[in-house]
Amino acid sequence: MRLCVFAFKGGVGKTTSAIHLGTYLSQHGRVLLIDGDPNHSALSWAAEGTPPIEVAALEAVSAGQLSNFDHIVIDTPARPTEQELSDLARGCDLLVVPCPPDAFALRALILTRAALERVGVAYRVLLTMVPPYPSKEGVSARAALEGAGIPLFKAEIRRAAAFSKSALEGVAVRDLRDVRDRTAWLDYEAAGKELLS
Repeated sequence: MRLCVFAFKGGVGKTTSAIHLGTYLSQHGRVLLIDGDPNHSALSWAAEGTPPIEVAALEAVSAGQLSNFDHIVIDTPARPTEQELSDLARGCDLLVVPCPPDAFALRALILTRAALERVGVAYRVLLTMVPPYPSKEGVSARAALEGAGIPLFKAEIRRAAAFSKSALEGVAVRDLRDVRDRTAWLDYEAAGKELLS
C-alpha cells in the first residue's frame, strides 16, 4: 500500500498520523516512511529513538529502493500546489487527510476538497485531536463532513498528551513506557484496520 498523508493547513497531526499509520502497517510488512516535509519532523522523531519503521528524506530515496518495502507512507509538505497534489495522487493508493474538529481546520479542508476533486484522487479524512467527552466538537465535525459528502474514517484520533511524549522519545505511542499513554494507540490501530479492510 502507498499512503500519502497530506494537509493544506499545518498543525493538524499530519506527521503524527504518518508515523502511527506507518507503525500500524509495520505489523503487516516492511514500511518506509518518506519524509517529504521541509521541517523533517519524521526524521527528527526517528533520530530520537528506535522506530519500528524505516524513515528517509524524500531527496534520499531512489525508485529502486521502493521495491524493498511492502508499504510506503509519505509525509507530504504542508500546503502543496495543485500540481504537486496531482503528482502525489499518481503515486498513492490513498491520500489520508488529517483534520482536527476546529473551524479553521474545517475551512481549510473545504479548500482541500475542491483541489482533491479536481485532481480525482481517492482520499479519506481522519479526524485528529478530538477532545474527550463531554465535548461535542468531534461529533459536530463528523456530522458536518458527512453532510457535505466528504469521505471519513470511522476511527478518530483523540487529543492526548501521549503523542507529544512519543515525539520526544522517538517511539510510537504503543511503545511508551506508561501503559496509560498506550491507550492512544487504539485510535490509530482502528484507523489502520480500516486501511487494510
